[in-house]
Amino acid sequence: MKRLSGVVAILMLVLIAGCTSTPVRNPLAQWHGSPNHEPRRARIIVLHHTAMDSAEGALRTLQTRNAGGPVSSHYLIGDDGRRYQLVADDARAWHAGSSRWSGIGDLNSYSIGIELDNDGREPFSEPQIQSLLVLLADLTGRLGIQPHLVVGHGDVAPTLKDDPSVWFPWQRLAQAGFGLWPREVLGTPPVGFDPWLALRVVGYDLRDPEAALVAFHRHFRGNEARTWQPGDAEILHDLQLQLMDMPAVPGP
Repeated sequence: MKRLSGVVAILMLVLIAGCTSTPVRNPLAQWHGSPNHEPRRARIIVLHHTAMDSAEGALRTLQTRNAGGPVSSHYLIGDDGRRYQLVADDARAWHAGSSRWSGIGDLNSYSIGIELDNDGREPFSEPQIQSLLVLLADLTGRLGIQPHLVVGHGDVAPTLKDDPSVWFPWQRLAQAGFGLWPREVLGTPPVGFDPWLALRVVGYDLRDPEAALVAFHRHFRGNEARTWQPGDAEILHDLQLQLMDMPAVPGP
């Protein structure tokens, strides 16, 4: 009887070990596993556009490699709204590259990457945005990611990337509760207000100030102006006030 009990115990340990090694898969998306990942935990969501002609082509790239080496993301959303998961939520996908937000580098270790099937030269489809909103609600709720920490690849890597392009509807996401967006009524910044300091408070890396300013304009103004524009200070002042009213974000 003791020998039988020992065998049962061993079998249970094997089963438990098998369960703990199984990737966490989201039932909201089809699993298309990619080997390009490492363990980690997420605190921010980074949005991309694929800059390719089809979701199928993007899937192949995200499961293999491109000219610069292996790449992956946690999710891909097709133009038709279909969701694919390539990397488990608790694994480190290779999507953000050299990036920085709010003073934190190596964002691959702390982010969820979502690729959107879009070539960067056209509006994003309604089914795709609706599907993205469903996924964002799931991820922020289930993983405890603060809803305002949804940013673009161009925001976190302003010298290298411009996705998800000026066509992306950031205001639409904010209306659904995701990302940061200025309120309709903007106050007047106080005397001595420093827009560069506010840009840093929002999260932008100022090692290349012009690139950071372009990324800000792309996200919040729908253009890629390289110099300060009328209304920028009011927007940054409002974003800064919103962040000051939020609870502290846990460290990585």
